[in-house]
Amino acid sequence: MPSGTAPSTAIDGLERRVVDHLFELQPSYAVSLGLHDYDGRVPDLSPGSTERWAATADRLLSELASSDPASLAPDRRVDAFLLRLLLESPLFDLRESAELDRNPMAYVGSVSLTPYLAREYAPADRRVAAIARILGDVPRLLAYGRQRLRPPLPKPFVDLSLAIGGGLPAHLAEAQEFADRSELGSVVARAREIAEPAIGEFLSWLRDEQSPRATAEFALGGARFQRLLYVREGIEAPFEEIRKAGQADLARNQARLAEIAREERAPVEELFGRLNGDHPSITTLLPTARTYVEETRRFVADRNLASIPEPAVCRVEETPVWGRALSTASMNPPGPFDAATSEGIYYVTPVDPAWTPTQAEEWLRSLNYAMLRNITVHEVFPGHYLQFLHFRRSSGTLARKVYLSPSFVEGWAHYAEQLAIEQGLGRETHAAEVAQIHDALLRDCRLLAAIGLHTDGMSVEQATELFQREGHFERLPAEREAIRGTFNPEYFCYTLGKLAILSARNRFLGSRFGGNLGAFHDRLLAFGCPPIGLLDTLFADGASA
Repeated sequence: MPSGTAPSTAIDGLERRVVDHLFELQPSYAVSLGLHDYDGRVPDLSPGSTERWAATADRLLSELASSDPASLAPDRRVDAFLLRLLLESPLFDLRESAELDRNPMAYVGSVSLTPYLAREYAPADRRVAAIARILGDVPRLLAYGRQRLRPPLPKPFVDLSLAIGGGLPAHLAEAQEFADRSELGSVVARAREIAEPAIGEFLSWLRDEQSPRATAEFALGGARFQRLLYVREGIEAPFEEIRKAGQADLARNQARLAEIAREERAPVEELFGRLNGDHPSITTLLPTARTYVEETRRFVADRNLASIPEPAVCRVEETPVWGRALSTASMNPPGPFDAATSEGIYYVTPVDPAWTPTQAEEWLRSLNYAMLRNITVHEVFPGHYLQFLHFRRSSGTLARKVYLSPSFVEGWAHYAEQLAIEQGLGRETHAAEVAQIHDALLRDCRLLAAIGLHTDGMSVEQATELFQREGHFERLPAEREAIRGTFNPEYFCYTLGKLAILSARNRFLGSRFGGNLGAFHDRLLAFGCPPIGLLDTLFADGASA
């Protein structure tokens, strides 16, 4: 594993030990970063194993705490903080939020073969062997789930676990098709014979025994929510301050939308209706997305918004069948350690052939031209794909190559949407900005719902009404967003990260970069994906990437 390029210090050996220990618990995370020595590994989630993992993490944290900060260069003091969070974050999941004891998604969501199917990083036989190893471990993984999960389980967690589990047969069938093309189908077929009965039994157990007695209780509570902000993002500010910032951003976006409505002499709902009525067809959806990839790339280059590390190749594909229930569009970026390719995969979910004409029309309306362009900005240029190209290129230490802040990752992509409008993308009409504001309202409501659901006793129904009233969403998508907040409070990350980046831009763009946006963005992206609580420190100290 690369050890980074920073000068050798007393923390070097500890850095490697912390990262190696993290990957024992989260081998799939290592694979997503491009470290394929971890291919095919499934963690031991038995109570005894995770207790031993936590005890070792405690010892490593003690070693970090005993290090003399004065003996470290400023950059390495930052790295020491990242290493702390890399341990404290999973410890929070194990001990404080008790994910393995209350959330069955921790088990069914671990059966992912995507890294081995999406990229040709190695010969097919190596990838098939990894798939077979994972499938062979599925019975053990799910047995630990049945052993550990303590009823009554939160009902939203059970319901989504059943939905995810229901998509696994299609996922395994996709793996079978991949293996068949390489004449290795028998290897996966034998592994499926082991995995699929175990999956079916686990889902039946959830459906028949756990769902009937599931509880509506899911909230973290104020103290644990505050702790979550720290272990994920290094944020010590009270969550009430974050709520106020989210409310202010919501008000700003609503005011701008009302201003556009006055200029257009049309109600807000009519503005959205105009967008929805102007959409691609079933056959032109993916070609349109490819056109937008090239358009947004030229937009970034023409306005010098950021450098584009080469080679920069992003292909557009249909979302795999098993992932379509949970995704409209997504980016599968190259990992920072993946030496084989820098190619990105932009997945767009097509119309399901089984849908009625009415359902197909509704889906295409949601992927109207303006919205699809805004999604492309978020996922590709200057959003996630560009971000990960810089992440790969950065010469950061091991800690910075491994640390991935959700609020930095999603915050940058959400910031990119606003940046594109500021810089004039689609300025011919208001359509592009209306689409951007619609997504911004969604992210504002997510932040407010996350805080309300987990600290204030907000119900799912109240959160649903929030998305309907403040975000202009129909009942069904509003309810889905509310339910997502019960098990994913971190969907506050979009607005939280965007506001942190805007704050850093306001503070440092003029004083440190002479107003040069491209230079500011290159510097920001060179940091890697740090916790957003460190942004001001990184800029103010001039810490290297």
